[in-house]
Amino acid sequence: MIKKHLIIIICLLFFFPAYAEEIFLSLKKNEVNVRSGPSFESPIKFIYKKKGLPIKQIDKKDNFRRIVDFKNNSGWIHISQLKKNSSIITLTDKILFKKPSDLSKPLAKIQKGKMMSLTKCIKDWCKVKSNKFNGWIKTADIWGL
Repeated sequence: MIKKHLIIIICLLFFFPAYAEEIFLSLKKNEVNVRSGPSFESPIKFIYKKKGLPIKQIDKKDNFRRIVDFKNNSGWIHISQLKKNSSIITLTDKILFKKPSDLSKPLAKIQKGKMMSLTKCIKDWCKVKSNKFNGWIKTADIWGL
């Protein structure tokens, strides 16, 4: 019986290899090529022009990472163009608070689609920075966490 289970496990590992861990990353540069395949010979599908844009890694092959963005665009980016995630995008309008509490002073209304620098997160709140404000927003409906 143990032998049979071992054979099944080996077959599953062989025929269904583990997928890359899905993690959020950010674009390292102002201009990043997204390719149709995991090589420099693959054609460029489109070019991101937003340094710090958060993306989700969904696969990897050698030094390339397959990514998807908050609009569901996908492709392959060389690892040299990526860094640890440091930003988020709001998927709905949000309120920026002075402290991580609904009872705290509201500082600003953040529009849907706004990219912000991520400082830290605790429980259901993240401290973020925009061009004009620093404060806390709730983590619901945020791309990049």
